[in-house]
Amino acid sequence: MGLKLLIADDEDTIRRGVSKYVQLHSDRFTQVYEAENGQEALDILLKYQPEILLLDVQMPLKNGIDVMKEAAKAGLRPVTVILSGYDEFTYAQQAIRYGAKEYLLKPVRATDILACLNKLADEIYGAEIKENIDSEGEQGNHFVKEAQEYIAEHYAEDILQSEVAEKLGISGGYLSTLFSQNLNCKFVDYLNQVRIERACTYLKQNFLKTYEIAYRVGFKDEKYFSKVFKKIKGMSPKEYRMKGETSI
Repeated sequence: MGLKLLIADDEDTIRRGVSKYVQLHSDRFTQVYEAENGQEALDILLKYQPEILLLDVQMPLKNGIDVMKEAAKAGLRPVTVILSGYDEFTYAQQAIRYGAKEYLLKPVRATDILACLNKLADEIYGAEIKENIDSEGEQGNHFVKEAQEYIAEHYAEDILQSEVAEKLGISGGYLSTLFSQNLNCKFVDYLNQVRIERACTYLKQNFLKTYEIAYRVGFKDEKYFSKVFKKIKGMSPKEYRMKGETSI
């Protein structure tokens, strides 16, 4: 997942114990930092920018509220879990107003801390996945649209999926996947559909022979053209011409 975690607590037993427990029992974090006071916590936040912060309210040099305030001024807003004792509830309330996501009351078990951290990590990871999917979806639609425009202009030529993909700067396999996802058909099926649509126009005009139409829309073989035409339209080119259909 690649998330970074900062554990800031002046109690060595809690800080080191939680750090070790998280590293042994969670696969969400690639790096776990420790800070024994507020100033050190702020320094680590500024330098390494961890995504999640487990923050004790009462610490030397700077308390947890000050850490959150100064980090926010620097544009840093890690997902924060507050650790607080009974007599620090007012501080915890302030931290929540400054954006803390969770509040854990000391004494708290390492298993509960881990469950909380894992939940937040999964939320962050889920948001990243959605963002990536949305981004890839928009980009994928763009590639498909460009491919469609290219086909519309060059359908009569010898078009290969690999060549179109190369023009778009992507792989042929990826272009094929995009067509399946966005148009529910293969690249070659879409190309044939466009060609057959153009062929129907010529057939309705009724002045070109079938083999001439086949070549004009990009087919090199009249028999194959007739086979594809029948598959798409449910009848032969000759039958279509005789019916004089006016729609595709």
